[in-house]
Parts: sequence; C-alpha cells; structure tokens
Amino acid sequence: MLEHTCLVRFLNDRPSKDLTYSDVFLAPRRSSIASRLDVDLTSTDGLATPLPIVAANMTAVSGRRMAETMARRGGIAIYPQDIPSQVVAASIATVKSAHPIFDTAITVSLDMTMGETLALIAKRAHGVAVVIEDGKPLGIVTPQAALEVDRFTQARDVMTSDLTIVPDTTSPKDVFDALAASHQKFAIAVDSDGRLVGIMTAKGALRSAIYSPALDPNGRLRAGVAIGINGDVAAKARAALTGGADVLVVDTAHGHQERMLAALALARQARDDFAAAAGRHVLIVAGNVVTAEGTRDLLEAGADIIKVGVGPGAMCTTRMQTGVGRPQFSAVLECAEAAREHDKAVWADGGVRHPRDVALALAAGAGSVMIGSWFAGTHESTGDQLIDHDGRAYKESFGMASARAVRSRTKDQSAFDRARAALFEEGISTSRMYLDPQRPGVEDLLDWITSGVRSSATYAGARTLVEFAERAVIGVQSGSGFEEGRPVATSW
Repeated sequence: MLEHTCLVRFLNDRPSKDLTYSDVFLAPRRSSIASRLDVDLTSTDGLATPLPIVAANMTAVSGRRMAETMARRGGIAIYPQDIPSQVVAASIATVKSAHPIFDTAITVSLDMTMGETLALIAKRAHGVAVVIEDGKPLGIVTPQAALEVDRFTQARDVMTSDLTIVPDTTSPKDVFDALAASHQKFAIAVDSDGRLVGIMTAKGALRSAIYSPALDPNGRLRAGVAIGINGDVAAKARAALTGGADVLVVDTAHGHQERMLAALALARQARDDFAAAAGRHVLIVAGNVVTAEGTRDLLEAGADIIKVGVGPGAMCTTRMQTGVGRPQFSAVLECAEAAREHDKAVWADGGVRHPRDVALALAAGAGSVMIGSWFAGTHESTGDQLIDHDGRAYKESFGMASARAVRSRTKDQSAFDRARAALFEEGISTSRMYLDPQRPGVEDLLDWITSGVRSSATYAGARTLVEFAERAVIGVQSGSGFEEGRPVATSW
C-alpha cells in the first residue's frame, strides 16, 4: 500500500489556469528540521528507491553506465525500447554484476594505445583507466599522463604503478582516510585473489556515505526496461522480465489510446505469469498522459505507475507542431490526485531544468521524477563525447519521436513503410548537450538536485517526501517573479 497524501495547498485561491514549473513557487513554513541530511528522499511510487529520480528511456541517455551510476546513487535508469532485447539482457546482467558501492573502472591492457585509452576515459566521471593483466591491476593512466606523448604510445609506457589498493570489503570512510594519507585521488578495490573489483575517489567515498544504492532483493543494482505498444507486446514484456528488468515501462507518446490499453493488458498478463513462475513481482509503468481521465483509464487497465507529460521535454516539438500537451506542473498535480484515488502513483516525465523543478514535481505529488535531456550531457550518457570548435565537450541528444529515433524503431519494416513513417516527426533529431564543466557527471547533477530537494523539504518542515507533499504550500508568480529569483553572475 502506498501512503496517501492530501491535496496540494495553494497560498491563495487555487488557480483557474494551468501552470508549469516556472509559474509557481514554494512558500516556506515553520520547520523543526535542523539539517537537510535529516530528510529521507525515498520515492513514494511503490518502487521505494532511495532517490526519487529516474533516468529517462531515451537512447541518448540510458545505457549500462547510466544504469549503474543511477542505481549506485539510489535512483534507477530505464533502458529504451529501441534496443534489441538480447542486448538489453546482456547489459542488465553486467549492471547486476557490478559492485553496489565501488564504481566500475575503465580497464585497458598494457599494449592499448593512448588514443584508444583516452576515448574510454571520457566515458566515466572518475577520469582514469586501470591497466590490468589477468584481471589484476598493474597501474593507472590519466589524461594528464598522456599530454606529452603521441596517440600510439602504449599504456605500459605512461602508466603509474603507485597505487592505493584496498580490499573490496573496505568501508567508504576507510577508503577516504587511506586516500588522505597517501595523497592520491583513486583507490583500487580488489577481491581476495587480487583481482580488480572497482574504483573509488575521495568524493565517491563521501557520496557513498550520503546515498544508498537501489538494490533488488538479491542485493544487486536495479534497472528498468521500456517496451512500446506495437508488435508482439507480450513477447517483449517477457523478454524484458527474463532479462532482469526490475520495472517494466509501457511507453508511447500518446498514452491515452486504445492500443495502449490493449498493450497494458498483454504486459500485465506477461508480468503476472512471470511472477507466478519466478516469484518476483515487477511493477508496470505506463504513459504518457496529462489528465485525470487518462490516469484512471491506464490504472484500470493494469498500470501501477503513470508517466505524466506530453510535450515538456527539451527534445520534443509536439506542442509547437500539434498544439497538444499541457503545462507540466498542473498535469502532474491532477494526475497525482487521480492516481491517489487508486492508491497508485505517477512519475513526472520531462520539463525539469533546475533542482527547483524536481522539488515542485514532488510537491505536486509525483512519486518520482524522470529526467532526460538534462542527463544527456554527462559522462555516463550513451553517446560519444565530442568536442566543438571552441574546445567545449558535448554529446548529441535526440527526441524519441524524431526522425532519427523512428528510423531505428522501424528498421525491420519495408523501405516504403520506413520512408512514410519518417514523414511524421515530432522531435529534434540532433541537439548538442554540452557537459557542464562544474557538473560533467550525472552524480554531480544528482548532488545538485538532491541538495535542492532536501532544502525544499526543510523549508516545508518535512522529513519525508510523503510529508513534503502534505505540507507543501504553492504560490503562483508572474514571469518577472521567476526572473527575480535567478542569481546574477555580474553586477548590474
């Protein structure tokens, strides 16, 4: 059973027009919370992840690295529907085998070139590659070590063997102390046979004391899988479940349609059959919708969680192209209220660009908040890191209804059918998502987001997200009121 929360209270009369996140603010209340770390951020969506953040099922966002990192910090990532089921299963198996505390290391062989090594290092936020032989660490390579050598130089010639090696049973605090004593940036964790298990930085040790990993009943990292509403839905659902999915997302841009209801019935039956055979019950998420009616219909068809949002995403052109959609704060508010009638929850999907937006979505009643484009410009997203003419690092992102995504989704159709489908594009096919030099990793963004959400809860006097939704008081502001709240980088 989910815990019920009361309806959001407005500072003045409930507005008659729909609102998005920049239209509203949280009013402070009397609080007895002494520290933001006293706030429990466990999601209220039935998954009970330690962090109410979901990495979106976008091809440019969620893959193995994102899934590992999100789960290690308490959230969850959803694999996109366009990836072959066997590839997803293999990737989830890798995630499940990863250590829940130590970060997965980038590994290279002694004879790997610097060109190859540097390309790999960019895929992880810790910025180092571990040189291994027979699974045992021999040294590390950093980008700084490769500055004055050519790209064909081998790792053996630039690596340093001055390592801080710790047993994989070492606590994060002890890792931090060991790094402080050795004045090094990285600790290499090994098992009892001396084989590499993972890596931890001093900042990673601190994060491990703040975040709890999202684990399945067997103590392994969690991940979810999205499926569409076309094709053999039951087979796709079975493949995702047998592949290790901890949550199943039945996903389409227009969730309030007959095909979604039929797909949900098939997915629910596949889920129930799997639960009976494997003894593991998996929740089903469905969407996207923006109305109470749509929420109720999907819940009655078998969904456990409803994904809310049509058109708020940075890659989505639906509203400008079709006029369809709804301001996201009001959509989340109404759908969350409808879901509570069924003792269910919603995910707020899209439209968050600042930590305040995440807090407002949770205050509106969202059980978790799904983030896409914001996470696309991080080390852990799936794309290759590229450099523009000014030397700025970026990754390419694209909408899941764009021509680029549609080409991938329809690859098994005839050339004529694929060409016809490509005419109906509702998303940006390519966009540069620049890595923030201050927050280039998804963990950096999670630090920023959760710091803001925790502080919001303390202002409301709430120790849990259930209390936050109960105690939050929402005010409506003008555009200039929103601008007033922006920090100013230079004097005026």
